Amino acid sequence: RQMCIRDSSTKTIKKIYIKSNFNFSSKKVYPTLMDKLLKNGFEIMRDFDETCDMVISIGGDGSFLKIVHELQYPKCIFTGINTGHLGFFQDSLPSEIDYLINCIKNSNYEIQKIIPLKATVKTSLRNFELHSINEFAIKGYKNKTVHVNLSIDGNHIESFSGDGIIISSSTGSTAYNYSASGSIIDPRLNVIQVTPIAPLNSNAYRSLTSSIILPYKSKVKITPENQYQNTTIFLADAIQFKYEKLQDIEITYSNYKIKLLRLEKYRFWKKVKEKFL
Repeated sequence: RQMCIRDSSTKTIKKIYIKSNFNFSSKKVYPTLMDKLLKNGFEIMRDFDETCDMVISIGGDGSFLKIVHELQYPKCIFTGINTGHLGFFQDSLPSEIDYLINCIKNSNYEIQKIIPLKATVKTSLRNFELHSINEFAIKGYKNKTVHVNLSIDGNHIESFSGDGIIISSSTGSTAYNYSASGSIIDPRLNVIQVTPIAPLNSNAYRSLTSSIILPYKSKVKITPENQYQNTTIFLADAIQFKYEKLQDIEITYSNYKIKLLRLEKYRFWKKVKEKFL
């Protein structure tokens, strides 16, 4: 089973929901895109619902992540027009709108299935469930040093002290994980990556200084020390949460799948080279 699966699709796209960020360049693209879609016979949805066939995100990767979270991981196809910087999720540029529409009309694309991570957050009061496409991060409140225990599949690995820990999917390896010197992972691989942020080593805390690569079905558990239960910040794709009386956080892959349209020209390692080299 692959975390990212590319296969051909013959689904007929009719109803499209467009979501743009508020950047000037994105707002210029929106009316042009809508006009061309209407002229090509597509129905533009004013409000999103489960009958939607495709969501087009205008903006950068952050805009894409935001709309997926807002729509709560729907089953429709996603694609994007990149007006941001990296654009790992956004497959087209504003100058390629005609090409994108032609590919959609003729079903000339593939579907990349992205599986998000799931976190089960346990506190002494109640449990919470969160999902994240790129990564989860555990950090200290107001940038304080975080003190936690890290376990993998029920085995204690380390007592960590430092700025934080990132748990990323393969898809998220080029995001926050990469900024923290984690490895870039080909999205066709089934892995979870655990990457330390500025780890400290002392007599009390012994931490690995490089990332750990784990199989798809691994369970990563983070347990804060008792005295630090209320000073831990948890981030899901940069969305911040703070829990009172935190007991532990268990992270695995979820059962959701995000269907991402990929055009023929898309190549992951080509994009890595373009964006980072």
